[in-house]
Amino acid sequence: MSRRKKSAAFSRSFRIRLGLAVAVFAVAGSALLARAVDLQVSERDFLLKQGDARHLRVVQVTAHRGQITDRRGDPLAVSTPVDSIWVNPGELIESAAEIPRLARALGRDPEAVTRRVAANAGREFLYLRRHMSPEKAEAVLGMGISGVYSLREYRRFYPAAEVAGHVVGFTDIDDEGQEGLELAYDHWLKGKNGAKRVLRDRLGRVIRDVELIREARPGHELTTSLDLRIQYLAYRELKRAVQTHRAKSATMVVLDVDTGEVLAMVNQPSYNPNDRSQLTGNRYRNRAATDIFEPGSAFKPLIVAAALESGRYQPGSVLDTSPGYLVVGAKTIEDANNLGSIPITTVLTRSSNVGASMIALSLEPAQLWGALNGMGVGQLTGVGFPGESAGVLTHYDHWRAIGQATLAYGYGVSMTALQLAQAYALFGSEGRVFPATLLAADAPRPTGRVLDPVTTRAVLAMMETVVSQKGTAPAAAIPGYRVAGKTGTARKSTAGGYADDRYIAVFAGLAPASDPRIAAVVMVDEPSAGAYYGGAVAAPVFSVVVGGALRILGIPPDDTSGARPVGTLAKAAERP
Repeated sequence: MSRRKKSAAFSRSFRIRLGLAVAVFAVAGSALLARAVDLQVSERDFLLKQGDARHLRVVQVTAHRGQITDRRGDPLAVSTPVDSIWVNPGELIESAAEIPRLARALGRDPEAVTRRVAANAGREFLYLRRHMSPEKAEAVLGMGISGVYSLREYRRFYPAAEVAGHVVGFTDIDDEGQEGLELAYDHWLKGKNGAKRVLRDRLGRVIRDVELIREARPGHELTTSLDLRIQYLAYRELKRAVQTHRAKSATMVVLDVDTGEVLAMVNQPSYNPNDRSQLTGNRYRNRAATDIFEPGSAFKPLIVAAALESGRYQPGSVLDTSPGYLVVGAKTIEDANNLGSIPITTVLTRSSNVGASMIALSLEPAQLWGALNGMGVGQLTGVGFPGESAGVLTHYDHWRAIGQATLAYGYGVSMTALQLAQAYALFGSEGRVFPATLLAADAPRPTGRVLDPVTTRAVLAMMETVVSQKGTAPAAAIPGYRVAGKTGTARKSTAGGYADDRYIAVFAGLAPASDPRIAAVVMVDEPSAGAYYGGAVAAPVFSVVVGGALRILGIPPDDTSGARPVGTLAKAAERP
């Protein structure tokens, strides 16, 4: 074949191949164009839905829990933002090789995480790590592992830590109140979560907020009655007392007489609500409101008040306690010394069990029970604290003579420290009842009057003699202020009777005695370093804490007779 024929044949072949190529490209282009038109027009809604399904998410907008503050606005509980890492197990399993790397970044065991993800393959949501710092959570998302996401939450933080832990309480990991005020006012503190639609990238990071579906409503702030300055002072002194006297535990309550507000409520040992390893029942229980004890001789002022209210006794009434003991049934009630004929004031000054029993036995059971019940014995205080105990005051129908006699010096009756403080507050409020409260009160009103003002003033004057050198609690004296109070030293009950070597030391009192503003109770359980009387163990704590509280609140001194000695241990014997 000649060169010209070969060239013509090649040219025809080229044109044919070119035509075929053009035709193929034209058909392919037409097909692509048709498919593009189909996708953009016919299947547009379907594709948008598919894209949304892969990148649009409805996420929770966590509501901010309301903070808790003391009466001056100092924070007791606040919420800080944190991020929690969660996964879609179905998606993550497709990147199973990345699970060990993810687990190490979260500080978790790779094998345990692998098993957990596999076991929940049918779910779409699974937490792997709660409450990480936002910076660390962002680093985890930056690893680019499919199916890994973050959720903004809040973690509760308690700035006062163990100083106010028993009152404030704590929340669980889901920010739900579990104890204390966090539980009692959970409905007030917690907000209502919202929801929004967001656009995420392939790493699960939020690119853009698309739509607010439901706005989050933050919780309300809770202002408590606590004064953190007084709370800290009580915490410090109570802790020192427990250490000094090697006590099992201790409790102190400080009340505002004119409002019923709890200015301080402390227990030892305490706990730190920021440390979840300490959240055990025996540590976080608020003993001031939940644990009852026999108050011992600290109960005598209530007996004297009931006697004066009965009309059978006057402040100047005299009792003959000779020969220093009283036989009631099979029991002999004794005083440390034969006090002989004594005025009713000396029953408190020298803490005479015989005198107090004589008074109690002389009153009609119904009358005595009614007076004590009216003073809040055996009744809830109204504070609303979770698990609060009402104490024990047996109905008079079940009393026997011996029970009525021992009731006079605080046996056979049980109270919480909060109840005892509220009862003593009656002597400062002229018998008006202000229910105890842990919330700041704007304009509190008394709910009634249970004691005559003449009675309360008389008992206050009697209790002032207790805090003298002739009484059982000179260590409760506060320089510049008049103090009224009463000691108590009760033997602890055991199987078959009362222990001879286990005591509860109590001091309850008010200051300034001329116009009481503060009522306080100190209870020390099982002091074992030698001293165990209320005047030696509990009274000094009262002196330091209440003295500091009076100065903090700016209450002027009322003792014009000169400074009284402080720190002197009570040497006057007080019968347990």
